Amino acid sequence: MVNILEVRDVTKIYEEGNTRVKAIDSVSLVLNKGEVLLIMGPSGSGKTTLLSMMGCILSSTTGDIILDDIVISSLKEKLLPDIRRRYFGFVVQSFNLFPSLKAAENVEVVLRLKNYNKQSMRSEAMNLLDKVGLGKRADFFPRDLSGGEKQRVAFARALAGNPPIILADEPTANLDSRTGREVLELLRRLAEESEKAIAIVSHDPKAEALAHRTVYIEDGRIKE
Repeated sequence: MVNILEVRDVTKIYEEGNTRVKAIDSVSLVLNKGEVLLIMGPSGSGKTTLLSMMGCILSSTTGDIILDDIVISSLKEKLLPDIRRRYFGFVVQSFNLFPSLKAAENVEVVLRLKNYNKQSMRSEAMNLLDKVGLGKRADFFPRDLSGGEKQRVAFARALAGNPPIILADEPTANLDSRTGREVLELLRRLAEESEKAIAIVSHDPKAEALAHRTVYIEDGRIKE
């Protein structure tokens, strides 16, 4: 497999007044194209903090994050939005769909940010919804979709613009067991068929069976 992102000896420290919390402590890992990497650990272990640093949402205190030979952890803040648009698709447990927009329109919002014109936005949004098995629900509002269908729209939106990396934070947390497994199977299929590099943060034990590789984090450190 080809390495697309590397976390190298990264630490994240939060300081407020006299309080100093080391959320991530000297973590190193790699994310490869065509794989699903699962990051597991108890609540408060630093999983989401680590994922946010991998996606250029949070900066590291020390250490390097290297994306496609670019040391993104040393880039100025004004350069990071473009890196996020080009390289990352994000999925969160609360779906974050716009309630007043139909499924296809929720996908089109991201395509517009990535400079698609109006005609190509609609065509690409339909292609992406078809890819996640939701083409027939393109004109449904979020209120008319099940939890699993909302999450599929969120995945279609994350795929908008064809980013090479998908970062998913607890993508099955609000889903029943069967739907959660379907979502995880979809992620694995996307990795294998589209050569996406996918990192998932999850408590869901079903995710272990569908991930290509699992790392465990506790108290901000990777456990052997």
